[in-house]
Amino acid sequence: MSAKLFEQLGIESWQAKRSNPSLKKRLLRYLRLLAMTFSSTSQTTPTVTLLLTFLVINIYGTLASAQPLEKYQPVTNERLLHPEPQNWLMYRGTYDSWGYSPLDQINRKNVRRLVPVWTFSTGVGEGHQSPPIVNNGVMFITTPQNQVLALNAKTGDLLWRYKHELPEDLFQLHPTNRGVAVYGDKVYLATVDAHLLALNARSGEVVWDQTVENYLSGYYMTLAPLVARGKVMVGVSGGEFGIRGFVQAFDAETGKPEWKTYTVPGPGEPGNETWPGETWKNGAVPVWITGSYDPQLNLTYWGTGNAGPFMGGTRSGDNLYANSVIALDADTGALKAYHQYHWNDSWDWDEVSAPILLDVHRNGRDIKALVHPGRNGYLWLLERGADKIAFVHAEPFVKQNVFAKLDPETGRPTYNPERIPGIDKRAEFCPSLWGGKDWPPAAYNPTTGYLYIPANENLCGALKGKPATYTPGQLYIGLEITDIELLPQKEAKDHIGELQAWDMNAGKKIWTKTFKSHNWGPVLTTGGGLVFLGGTNDRYFRAFDAKTGKLLWQQRTNSGVTGVPSTYQVDGVQYIAVQSGWGVDAQRKQELLDKAFGTKTFVPQGGVLWIFALGK
Repeated sequence: MSAKLFEQLGIESWQAKRSNPSLKKRLLRYLRLLAMTFSSTSQTTPTVTLLLTFLVINIYGTLASAQPLEKYQPVTNERLLHPEPQNWLMYRGTYDSWGYSPLDQINRKNVRRLVPVWTFSTGVGEGHQSPPIVNNGVMFITTPQNQVLALNAKTGDLLWRYKHELPEDLFQLHPTNRGVAVYGDKVYLATVDAHLLALNARSGEVVWDQTVENYLSGYYMTLAPLVARGKVMVGVSGGEFGIRGFVQAFDAETGKPEWKTYTVPGPGEPGNETWPGETWKNGAVPVWITGSYDPQLNLTYWGTGNAGPFMGGTRSGDNLYANSVIALDADTGALKAYHQYHWNDSWDWDEVSAPILLDVHRNGRDIKALVHPGRNGYLWLLERGADKIAFVHAEPFVKQNVFAKLDPETGRPTYNPERIPGIDKRAEFCPSLWGGKDWPPAAYNPTTGYLYIPANENLCGALKGKPATYTPGQLYIGLEITDIELLPQKEAKDHIGELQAWDMNAGKKIWTKTFKSHNWGPVLTTGGGLVFLGGTNDRYFRAFDAKTGKLLWQQRTNSGVTGVPSTYQVDGVQYIAVQSGWGVDAQRKQELLDKAFGTKTFVPQGGVLWIFALGK
């Protein structure tokens, strides 16, 4: 009866949101309203007392969660450094961003027996992109609209639910969320209204709530936080609104700000000379994908987005540190090194995917490498050190006609002038603005030595710029949305999406699996010799042989799979977990493809968490 009452009053997630200050104010208003209503009716005193007591309890947070967690193993620094194989404790499983699990109960020989064992509908539409995070049988997922669900990873029972109350005047350009971080007894959520929250892992109650920036100025967050050495680190989105990007760290226990490093240097800072006049103030360069971490060097590595507005001619110069990988000291935030993949971007080629940290043997020597399949269509091999990021090699993994050549020492590209759009200048270029690979992460399997790239081939694009005037909170991109063109090449009738496998030691592509649809599938690979991938508009989630690329299994889901897959084990049983829920840029790109092809493709929305295990 209590939950029904709250539903009638329009209050969502009454169990988990009771510690939200704004919700408390709403509840108090309802409390006063009920008191006045009942005082003028013939309701009995026990009924009034029951209802008012219930409201008071929820306001002050003394009720337990739906299914309170009596046992929860705290996540320590040591466990994040050396996570147990049965758990998936962070965005890509490990600090090196491999997207790999050594679990091998599900393998090449038996994966055909994989069946759904439980599902959970999130009740939310749009793009479901977060990985299921699992800590000793307790699972956490996020959804669009900043909902966090805690579930029993074996049975699917809901343990608690938290839904962040978003401002009514919030404009959500990318209504999604890419997951939580876990540390100690807390769960950390970055929100689209630019808050960082710490939730009690046992109950979902808010422990602390830190405002990171002002959403009215265009700042928002969609990434999963990164936790290292007791600090919670986040980057901000909003490049389309003329923000000034940054990465910021907070004390994991208290939420106290520890350091803040801007991705656009200000006056007196190295790199500011690469921005003319005051263009740095609204230079964009967002950070919207979780970084990697090297504990030996104590450096975090973050990919950065493009500068703003989109047309590079409006901000002549290299525009540091746009379209780069930056190395930040985890303790202080000090910028230790960087590499810019391409300078003065005019193609919206964000390079926000964090580099994969691995050891590569190339040209007779061992390299502590950063590997990045770029949105600009090049596969980058860099060398990391305590105070440097050195260029080693790069080559295109899809058709690319913007770079005329790369400097063999620095990797700096020289551009084909006819491929650079500008103000009132339309230019065609390959790949399209969604790139050879957008945000969906690649994966690395140490048993094969292969890097697996979710790619899009045979797609070019065109842009034409216009003058832009900055207004806080308004789009500041310098082009009309209708002037964004997607230009499928003739080969696109055969296929667009690809899954590529690259031998990083040999420096060559080993196999390619193609899909007629474009591909928005994050990659998971395992010790069972498997690669898992969704991402296509036919709603399939698939398993491939990691060595050969042979399709071994597939399951059609409710929607398109753009969620980051993970795997875990409970009571000796291995599970594969992924969220299915199409939306955001996957849907926007589909609409432009339909326009180009004269087709109409329907991909149903609505989020469902799918859990698979071996059948009998």
